[in-house]
Amino acid sequence: MTIGRRGFLKGALLAAGAAALPIPAMATPKPATGAAQYPVNLAPLRSSAYLRLPPGSVTPSGWLATQLDYQVDGLNGRYQDTSHFLVFNNTGWVDPSLTTGWEEVPYWLRGYGDLGYLTGNSGVRSSTEQWISAVMATQASDGFFGPSYLRTITNGHVDLWPHMPMLHALRSWSEFHDDTTVHDFMTRYFAFVAAQPVGVFTDGWGTTRWGDTIDVIYWLYNRTGNSDLLNLVTKIHTNMANWVNNIASLHNVNFAQGFRESTQYWLLSGAQADHDGAYQNYAAMMGMYGQFPGGGFAGDENARPGFADPRQGFETCGIVEFMGSHEILLRTTGDPSWADRTEQLAFNMLPAALDPQGKVCHYITAANSVQLDDVIKSSLQFDNGFAMQAYLAGVDQYRCCPHNYGQGWPYYVEEMWLATTDGGLAASLLGPSSVTAKVAGGGSVTITEQTTYPFSDIITFTLALAVPTAFPLSVRIPGWCTSPQLAVNGTPVSVSAGPCFATVNRTWANGDTVTLRLPMQPSTSTWTTNHNAISVDCGALTYSLKIDEQWSQVAGTAEFPQYQVTAGSAWNVGLVPGQQLALTQAGGDVNDPFNLANVPVTITARARTVPDWTADSQAVVGTLQDGPVAVQTPTQQVTLVPMGAARLRITAFPQVGGSTEWGRPGVRVRVQNQNSGKVLGVDQMSTADSANVVQFDDNGTADHLWQLLDNGNGLVKVRNVNSGKVLGVDQMSTAD
Repeated sequence: MTIGRRGFLKGALLAAGAAALPIPAMATPKPATGAAQYPVNLAPLRSSAYLRLPPGSVTPSGWLATQLDYQVDGLNGRYQDTSHFLVFNNTGWVDPSLTTGWEEVPYWLRGYGDLGYLTGNSGVRSSTEQWISAVMATQASDGFFGPSYLRTITNGHVDLWPHMPMLHALRSWSEFHDDTTVHDFMTRYFAFVAAQPVGVFTDGWGTTRWGDTIDVIYWLYNRTGNSDLLNLVTKIHTNMANWVNNIASLHNVNFAQGFRESTQYWLLSGAQADHDGAYQNYAAMMGMYGQFPGGGFAGDENARPGFADPRQGFETCGIVEFMGSHEILLRTTGDPSWADRTEQLAFNMLPAALDPQGKVCHYITAANSVQLDDVIKSSLQFDNGFAMQAYLAGVDQYRCCPHNYGQGWPYYVEEMWLATTDGGLAASLLGPSSVTAKVAGGGSVTITEQTTYPFSDIITFTLALAVPTAFPLSVRIPGWCTSPQLAVNGTPVSVSAGPCFATVNRTWANGDTVTLRLPMQPSTSTWTTNHNAISVDCGALTYSLKIDEQWSQVAGTAEFPQYQVTAGSAWNVGLVPGQQLALTQAGGDVNDPFNLANVPVTITARARTVPDWTADSQAVVGTLQDGPVAVQTPTQQVTLVPMGAARLRITAFPQVGGSTEWGRPGVRVRVQNQNSGKVLGVDQMSTADSANVVQFDDNGTADHLWQLLDNGNGLVKVRNVNSGKVLGVDQMSTAD
């Protein structure tokens, strides 16, 4: 069936409760001052900290424009040429009577339309108009729209998950055109949703993802004042999966979209627990599965107990949905940490999810990965039974990711600039761009942001406006920057260390400049709960070992090639701790920086080979072992490059120079009792400490698999593959 393109959830639900994360106090709602030039939250909603600008307000330049150009000419812009899901006359999103059409058209159109609004590409815009017009024409008298078969597909009732991304595509179209026909369309649709039984909110893929719909409902409420919409928000929140300090799903995309929902609901409820939910969920997930660089977490479909190594991938859908959630949370709470996290994903993981020309993608991106091939990994390295690492168009094999990834860069650009409730503007996500927007008094201002950030530390904002105008201008100071420098027309302005927004409130004149310097030096982070691995950062960029990448086109076409990438140089190195790292401006091409041949910055580091660190028999990089590691190999100089430019990479490095032997993991085995014929397993497949070990019929479950870990000193540990925990003796007893 159509809905089965991903495996159903294998992981158990998990209550949050891991690493602590600072939670800012709830912001005091700002009263409507009348100075805001864009719709604000109407009572009884609390005020959002920042307001969306209409698509097309921000124009990318420099390296950002390059990424969008690649997208126009690459997978997202040309996907109609190859995806049978996007055949205009063969989908229920155009002809409701057809039994085709699920999430693929909404996923793709959401990013595709905004791509056209940002780039001005006439072909993309024309195609978007055709699709939006056809989708809106499918609306029935009861408000439902799209494929009619979806009305009864899930346990006899309607499946509204595919409508969630489509609502975002319709909202963008409405804002870009300043066209209110979508308001009536959505009002009818939401009346239909409100009349649905509880099962619509509890069943299917949508149950964890209703926060996407809530975001659009608020948008519509602020334009119509229809109080029925807020009643619908309450119905949704009451019946959907519980995200109030609770990880409702270990599926990586469910979490990436869903973890924020209670904080969205806080705008209506005002409850502290709702406000804190996203922070607690993020801390719990990242504390358990996000202990490596890049901004993602170990979710190569589902996060799994015992599988938190940096070789575990993060789904391409997860990357862009996590970015989208962070962007929503920034607007909702005003907390600049969410912008830091958006940049971390955008600069370090998103580019590497595609080939350098943006023609093809893969399903998962990992912090450590030494071969990308179209080979199924059959030893449970990843949580899927299909190959996930080669670059290909992936219409059916990857399915969701190539249709969905297109929102990543367009949404990033649109969220770079936000309006404030007091008539100002805020530079929230940094990079080369310009914005034209209304400010206090109703006048328009254009601000050009000249920079090669994150590859350099200077950002210059130049204002163009017809008459002098008083309004607040805010610029974000990233959390990694401890000594920022800010000047207006050359005069220094006091500014605090990040994360924060620095605001200058003055009467601005044509030609005024604001200069922001964000000094950045190479630094290391130690991942103490992941074998004391270390990673290297400089500013917002994380760095990976430069590996000689051997690219070969093994299938596909010139438009949609299929690539395998193998390593042509050694990768099994650990970094010397406590060293001074040297940053070098490497030339390259700062307008096309996510290409290994073009990188504009590199870091030189001292490293030593770790001989026992090898790939497994299926070319998957070996898992990390405890460090610092004892090695006898000589010190060597290695080159590190921005993670987003490295398609093969080691980003979480072992530390060397210690006394701990590496310890090589052995093959996975079953332990069978000769008398009973049964195998050793863990009772109820538990992942808890001190769970009972039992004998059981060999039914093939993962808790029946054990691995001998060679400590390198003649001793071994016996680790359960399912739980990741090792066999021990209860209470360390020495008794019979």
